[in-house]
Amino acid sequence: MAGNELPQGTPADPIADPHREGPHAAPHDAPHTAAEERAQWRALQGDVEGLADVAAERGRGLLDAARLQAQSYVEQRKSDAAQSVHDLAQTIRNSGRDLGDKPNVRAFFDSAADGLEQLGSSIERRSLGEFYSEAEAFARRAPVAVAVGTFVAGLIAARFIKSSSLPPEAPDGDARDSFRA
Repeated sequence: MAGNELPQGTPADPIADPHREGPHAAPHDAPHTAAEERAQWRALQGDVEGLADVAAERGRGLLDAARLQAQSYVEQRKSDAAQSVHDLAQTIRNSGRDLGDKPNVRAFFDSAADGLEQLGSSIERRSLGEFYSEAEAFARRAPVAVAVGTFVAGLIAARFIKSSSLPPEAPDGDARDSFRA
């Protein structure tokens, strides 16, 4: 047998025959095999597209479920915040009643309580989107105020973090020794 001859019984088209072993193809099997291969590729492409559609649908379902859960959480927290503001307003109002002999101070407490009750009602009424829109509008109207507020909040957070950290251990004795007079 020469180096480029196929053994007897070996398929001529290795692409067309799934049980192929040789590298050579016979010309009479190629059109039939190429058509089958194209059909298999189309079927595979259809399967992949179907899987992609199912995955996309499930992904949308998961996003919708996550969105609903987040909205529910935000609504609960919003309700809790509104209730806290109402409770604070009631506490301030009750504190003002204890100052019955000073009408100006009592009026100040009542005014503060009224303002807090309006704030609590506003929190209950508005949606998260409305709060976001108002915050965005304020940031556009007063960008310097937002920048200064962000800077101040950062300083406060840094001070809080710094004061929350443990003091370094003193090499000679207790760390509290350096604070004693």
